[in-house]
Amino acid sequence: MFDLVLKNLKLLDYSDEVSIAIEDGKIVKISKSSIEGGKEFDLKGQLVLPGLIDPHVHFRDPGLTYKEDFKTGSMAAAHGGFTFVMDMPNTVPKTNTYKVFKEKQKIAESKSLVNFGLHAGYSTLDEMEKILELNPMSFKVFMDLETDEKLEKIFEDISKLGEENKKPIATVHAEKRDIVLESTKNLAEESEAIAYSYGRPAESEDASVAQAIELSKKYGVDLHICHLSTKKSMDLAISNDVSFEFTPHHLLYDNTAFNEFGTIIKTNPPLREKGKGITVNDLNENSMIGTDHAPHSLEEKTKGVWDSSPGIPSLETVLSLLLTEVNKSNLDLNLIPKIFSENAAKRFNLEDKGFIKEGYDADLVVIDLKKEGIFDMDTFYTKAEYSPFDGLSYKGKATMTIVNGEIVMENDVLI
Repeated sequence: MFDLVLKNLKLLDYSDEVSIAIEDGKIVKISKSSIEGGKEFDLKGQLVLPGLIDPHVHFRDPGLTYKEDFKTGSMAAAHGGFTFVMDMPNTVPKTNTYKVFKEKQKIAESKSLVNFGLHAGYSTLDEMEKILELNPMSFKVFMDLETDEKLEKIFEDISKLGEENKKPIATVHAEKRDIVLESTKNLAEESEAIAYSYGRPAESEDASVAQAIELSKKYGVDLHICHLSTKKSMDLAISNDVSFEFTPHHLLYDNTAFNEFGTIIKTNPPLREKGKGITVNDLNENSMIGTDHAPHSLEEKTKGVWDSSPGIPSLETVLSLLLTEVNKSNLDLNLIPKIFSENAAKRFNLEDKGFIKEGYDADLVVIDLKKEGIFDMDTFYTKAEYSPFDGLSYKGKATMTIVNGEIVMENDVLI
């Protein structure tokens, strides 16, 4: 008898309702016939998708846990239908040494409700070689913080890591430092929140993406671009066969949203001018969603246009936001597992994840496409007390999250 059986569910690849049997954290059987298990759930025709994978979160642990920590961040992830997250290295201390990386792994192992991987920061070549033994998801490069000379050295060092057939990925935050500094300086007296989007203009991202591609080709580095936000950068990445991810805020808002939300919607890179930024229409079968879930305290978010902290929490809203677009006929339902699961699993080499297949990990999310509601921050698990999506209505929601064959969320309640 199997550990868990999900009955009467829909899969996108099957015309009829099926049952899924789970044992020892694995999907062991998918059948149109009845299956018996020690624990059974009748899903009554709800849709089951691969558990969502987020390649880009900031759980702030260690050192900044008043904003978020691995427990609350992973709770938010499970609530939103995510079963795997990849945490960024800009914590305190930075995750750029073997010792700190190892300690952060232990923190995550003790707190996380979902599966996780860690991105590493860059430091000396010796330290990065040691970190590589711990299987980082990538080495993250914050291009907006570095000079051209330093970026050259970072890419050169990354190119020396790993074996010929197993090179690490370099993920980049692509904004050109000198353009940002000059633009921000010119707008320093501006007090309207929308000025922030011009202080870090689209041109800074386009130039930085071009530079990253040039450096990756020069040194043979495997490149991935985080939170890509402009059409020009998107076209450049596609034409050079470079992977990238989209955030929900860049897909759904342009920079006029600053006039409604003020610095609550401030993030890096900022929202773009209409016509320059990407939209839901740019999503296709090769796209990838990375939420850039980045909580701050409410006080930190309301210090004015230049001093407020950039970052938006999105783990608990993004799936419903895009399912709402599906229900509006703005997005093909068949793209949802690709942009949320399959493409990230393939890009970051997550074995046995991202697909619903026999032998794969039982990381699943159950979807009610008809469930309607209004986002309410008071019901969220993140420590963040703000969201530009708070109060918005949605149609389509995760009703159950299963991690390694264990139900961790059912009907908004974490188990």
